[in-house]
Order: sequence, then C-alpha cells, then structure tokens
Amino acid sequence: MGKKEKGGIWIDRALVLSPLHVALCTTEDQFKKELDGLRLPLRDQPKFISNDYSDATTHFFTKDGDNCCIVCIRHKKGVLAHQVYALLCHEAVHVWQEAREMIGENNPGSEFEAYSIQRIFQSLMEAYRDLKK
Repeated sequence: MGKKEKGGIWIDRALVLSPLHVALCTTEDQFKKELDGLRLPLRDQPKFISNDYSDATTHFFTKDGDNCCIVCIRHKKGVLAHQVYALLCHEAVHVWQEAREMIGENNPGSEFEAYSIQRIFQSLMEAYRDLKK
C-alpha cells in the first residue's frame, strides 16, 4: 500500500509487475528446500548448478499457475566480490529474457530493458547480501 503524506496516499512507483517470482539460493540445501516448497517430484528436480563448469544457473518453473525462477550461485574459495556480482548480472539477464518473453515484449526499448535488468540485478545483489549475513 502507499505512503500517506499530507492527506494523500502515494502509490508504489513500480510501472510493471514482474510475471516471475524470483528466488536466490547460494547452497544446494536452500535449493532443495525451495524445490520441496514447489512440490516438484524428486525425479523432476534439476541439479543445483547445471554442470561442473558453471558457477551459477537460473532454473524456471511453473507451479499452480505461478511462474517462478530460482537463481543458484555456488560459493567457491577465492572468488572475489566483483566476480560474484558479474555472475549475478549474467543471471539477471536470463531472468529478464524470460520475463520479457512472458509479457510478449519482443522489441523492448533500450532504457526499459536497461532499467529492468538493473532492477533484477539489484534485487539479486540485495538477496545475496542478506544470505551472506
């Protein structure tokens, strides 16, 4: 709900509501708990990270009519903060690509695209920060 100021109510500034619920997992245990919450059968559960050469993966699901994605990033010893952020930025683009396709936006304006990816990336960075606490 909006914020009351001087008699009026200020509404949320979001212009577009994402068609995707987005979660971030930094451990395989977190990922398995999220998959259990989606009630995904064990045989249909993907690997935390898609292969041994990747350090991050974004998984997309539809459950009970809701579209969601889980961004997974693994911790590796010696990985620097800017490398983690680069991976999160990379995965934010995948989230954006899926969301764009879902809303039928085939040719988004460059600013709309940039702001959308920025917002997704910022949310992933904040979630990463909170998970590290």
